[in-house]
Amino acid sequence: MKINSLLSCLWIVFCFVSLSALRAQYPAQYASGPRFKVLVYHTGHAEGAHVTFAEQGVEFFRKLNYGDGFILHTTMDMSEYPYEKLKEYDLVVMLNGYPNTKEQRETFRQYMENGGGWMGFHAAAYNDRNTGWPWFLDFLGGGVFYCNNWPPQPVKVTVDNTNHPVTKNLPASFIVPESEWYQWNPSPRANQDVEVLVSISPDNYPLGIKDVVNFGDFPIVWTNKKYRMIYLNMGHGDDGFTDATQKLLFINAFRWVLSIDKKGNPFEEQRNLKK
Repeated sequence: MKINSLLSCLWIVFCFVSLSALRAQYPAQYASGPRFKVLVYHTGHAEGAHVTFAEQGVEFFRKLNYGDGFILHTTMDMSEYPYEKLKEYDLVVMLNGYPNTKEQRETFRQYMENGGGWMGFHAAAYNDRNTGWPWFLDFLGGGVFYCNNWPPQPVKVTVDNTNHPVTKNLPASFIVPESEWYQWNPSPRANQDVEVLVSISPDNYPLGIKDVVNFGDFPIVWTNKKYRMIYLNMGHGDDGFTDATQKLLFINAFRWVLSIDKKGNPFEEQRNLKK
């Protein structure tokens, strides 16, 4: 009986060790609950093509949340989010606009300077002499809207850093769907705090049919390393979410901004094996 009991105990220990080893080697991990909180902002007071992009963008992020992997809220009114409420979010996505009142702008500045995360598209970075927000200009890397092509068209883009988490699984160059592409002056690349990740290839010049851009540095995806942020110039019309490579770029950017949160990478914490 003692021998049988000993063998039973050894068998239980063996099974436990084997199961632990299998679990350690298991390739997939599953969240036991929402990992983080995201706020998506968009406005209906914008150019029609920008509104269309934003509406499709809301659906894109809702699809990313299939299975409730994170807490997702959307808003068309940033006044509903004072700092004490906004700081609860790990990432704010701005699809086609940015805060316009003094109070909202101060709240966003405070949020970003205290570790907040931002992912902005297209018109969410548009600025000119009428914007009147010096901090935001510095936040974006110092570039002011300079010119653009027209009408919207697809372009060949090149990856500036093939080792960055946002671009490491993308082709070195690829074609992105049509958009209205903004060129900036000075180029954000001139700012030592900015890392450009994707640029429009000079192979596209002259770029445009009605309004033609003939030359110049043309970054379209970059991050200001002073903040937890990324900007993507895509965002005009109804084709922004039709291309798999571009959607992969968006997902990579989304994950990356969340992964560098000072609270820790949510994709490496609070995970549980599926039973």
